[in-house]
Amino acid sequence: MAGLHHVEVWVADLEQALAEWGWLLDRVGFERQSVWSGGETWAAGRTYLALTTSPTLSGSTHDRRAPGVNHLAFAVDGRDRVDAIMATADAHGWRPLYQDRYPHAGGPDHYAGWLENSAGFKAEVVAEAA
Repeated sequence: MAGLHHVEVWVADLEQALAEWGWLLDRVGFERQSVWSGGETWAAGRTYLALTTSPTLSGSTHDRRAPGVNHLAFAVDGRDRVDAIMATADAHGWRPLYQDRYPHAGGPDHYAGWLENSAGFKAEVVAEAA
């Protein structure tokens, strides 16, 4: 069966990342599956996301504009859910992006919000038809 199995996100500041990502993942419907001294996994269906640190990190900063993954996009049920997440994101370490074009920065038929956390990771929250 084809599909995305998991994504592993390496972070420099594990405590900060767990607080920020944990809040967002909970809001978009992921559930914490496991916790260990070096991270956590969060799952939605068969797909999971691991937040972890590593002694082999090559640096302490993330640059979403460098080659690699630019952002993760999460689907949620309806526009109200996107709006609720965007309204409270800044209190949980996520800075709203493209506010001058919210919620249609991706075009007139795309209802979404974009966020950036304290480490520079970007996430998109996309409204699916309710």
